[in-house]
Amino acid sequence: MRSWKAGASALFGAVVLTVGIGAAQSGEPSMPKFDKSVYAELAKAPVKAAARPNPLESDPEAVVGGAKLFERHCAECHGASADGGKKGPSLRAEEVQHASPGTLFWLLTNGVVRKGMPVWSRLPEPQRWQLVSYIKSLGMPPGTTNH
Repeated sequence: MRSWKAGASALFGAVVLTVGIGAAQSGEPSMPKFDKSVYAELAKAPVKAAARPNPLESDPEAVVGGAKLFERHCAECHGASADGGKKGPSLRAEEVQHASPGTLFWLLTNGVVRKGMPVWSRLPEPQRWQLVSYIKSLGMPPGTTNH
């Protein structure tokens, strides 16, 4: 019984390794494409949280501060331009850009731990609003239609 499990485990490992090498050699970019379902977390924001306005919305310095915070805390996963990275999806996606500021604030505060996004509730509230201001300032990628 033990040898069967070891053999199956070795076979599985070889298949995973072969598929990984094949993908790496195919010339495909190493950045994964995220399924649109990754944005489903946005819909989980409670109505009261989603309705919260950004108190820093008209403050141009909030975007500047948010950019610095993004670089420090978010770029590693979402990419330097927020177009998506190895761990995190694009924040320029229509789903994110159309989300209310309150929804983004709620998501930053609560994270999506099971998918690797940390909880940022320890980051002071004004800094989380700065991040929301920055994310909303990004807009969608060129060529994307705005509904």
